[in-house]
Amino acid sequence: MKLGLIGCGKMGSALLEGVIKANLVQPSDVFICDAYPAAAVALKSNHPALHVCLQPAEVGVKAEVVILAVKPKDMQPLLESFAGNSASLFISIAAGITLTQMESWLGAQMRIIRVMPNTPAQIGRGYSAFARSSGASDADAETARVIFSAVGLADEVAENLLDAITGLSGSGPAYIFTIIEALADGGVLMGLPRAAALRAAAQTVAGAAQMVIETSQHPGALRDAVTSPGGTTIAGLEQLEAHGLRNALIQAVRKATERSKSLASGA
Repeated sequence: MKLGLIGCGKMGSALLEGVIKANLVQPSDVFICDAYPAAAVALKSNHPALHVCLQPAEVGVKAEVVILAVKPKDMQPLLESFAGNSASLFISIAAGITLTQMESWLGAQMRIIRVMPNTPAQIGRGYSAFARSSGASDADAETARVIFSAVGLADEVAENLLDAITGLSGSGPAYIFTIIEALADGGVLMGLPRAAALRAAAQTVAGAAQMVIETSQHPGALRDAVTSPGGTTIAGLEQLEAHGLRNALIQAVRKATERSKSLASGA
């Protein structure tokens, strides 16, 4: 396919690097554009065969699939510039911009996919959820799934669930960074050197997460498998329950979801 990228920041660049690494597209079939030309030139320095376009409209004409990785405030004028002038599939990662809004700017029955990725996509370990417009086909949804699977895991959901995805996986890395930092602090409290404690905490979180994904076992079952009667793990778990870790995380997702909804409504 011929792929377009408008917005060459961290997330846009990470997506492009992922699809190129996965051999989903050749650099010579990619058209990029950024409001700051230096950003596009920097990306081209990694892949000289990329085509740098001076105007977004050029990307819309030449690419079959256009990834929109711009700030939410820039979406309306950008999509209005494409209205009626492109048959491309548009994939937006702009937070809070709904399919209805994009259809009103781009045109009814246009092929649009709205995606909520998260920052670990920058290292190929992200999670993305996406929803499609009424004009997007099953094949369009599969195209989005393939693209975002190149930088992690990807699932299609109903659009009204994307705020919950934002509260869970969009904001979730920050929760996990806090947990890693706290675990490392606990290690330091117990005498571990800071660097060793941080390395141990980060790898423990990464390894435990990968076990959930690869085994498909419920995390409760995996937890029980390492929790011996009267042992160290149950002693630690008792303290987590006593201090409300489980409820704190649940409430963090709830509050972040509610905030995402309020931002989308302009509140």
